Amino acid sequence: MPEIRIVSLIASATEIVAALGLQAYLVGRSHECDYPNSVLALPSCSSSKVDKDATSNEIDQQVRSMVRDALSIYQVDYVLLNELSPTHILTQTQCDVCAVTLDEVNRALAHLQSAPAVTALEPMTLTDIWCDIQSVADVGNVSKHGHALVERLKKRLVAIAEKTALRDATPTVACIEWIHPLMYAANWVPELITIAGGQTTQGQAGLHSGYFDFMDLVESDPDYILIMPCGFNVDRTLKELAPLTTKSLWQNLPAVRGNRVYLVDGNYFFNRPSPRVVESAEIAAEILHPQLCSFGHEDRAYKQLTHVQTAGGC
Repeated sequence: MPEIRIVSLIASATEIVAALGLQAYLVGRSHECDYPNSVLALPSCSSSKVDKDATSNEIDQQVRSMVRDALSIYQVDYVLLNELSPTHILTQTQCDVCAVTLDEVNRALAHLQSAPAVTALEPMTLTDIWCDIQSVADVGNVSKHGHALVERLKKRLVAIAEKTALRDATPTVACIEWIHPLMYAANWVPELITIAGGQTTQGQAGLHSGYFDFMDLVESDPDYILIMPCGFNVDRTLKELAPLTTKSLWQNLPAVRGNRVYLVDGNYFFNRPSPRVVESAEIAAEILHPQLCSFGHEDRAYKQLTHVQTAGGC
């Protein structure tokens, strides 16, 4: 078999490569690829022009400005790519904001001496994620491994759904993907919430996430609020809450008064279309139906935000 040299420019694809047992063929990654930890030893072939330490609103403004001016949000290191001489590059076409895009990869190809094959993933639903896993498996000539991995993941999701099917009620859930301005989570997230025994108040499976108004949150009156900003872990999210929790009507929300607000690691889970969507469903099931589901994710992947915390400040 010819030598395979893979550069993954999207974190979810890197996770898929590792899950398929192909990590030995991975020679480069993106600046966002951080799981499994061993990939951090690989050279990073991209960088972001956005200040990651800025506030939620400042990050949103930076991104909007770049998009408005038709500027690229990411930079690909052409020199390093040439040195790595990949035979395959993994990228995505799902979101122009979240990761290096296919257009940026195509611009990079013009600077390369080699002609690597490019595989662009485009996950919008769970079915798309399964297809993307198979596409990466095909790249690595391990198609059977791809089928087996997808079947294992599906079975785990079925097991979660069987547990939550025993619930007494189906709570409504607001999944917040960005805090300032507010964005609801869509794509595959509504499917995960359904499997976990809930129903999302905003966002439709298979469609992009979108902006919404705080009054929409008030009027939808969700039973639970899951705050999962894309790219933020729990500690970072906790620091970004003020624009939401200082709104005058926040304390009046039944979910807030009932201590049914949870901060979820939106970097590792929910927003990343990798095999860990299964863990994302487990997290949601554990939050919504703790009497039925216990997977050990609390404190590690999510944290309850109490009424006292938001009333007195974080």
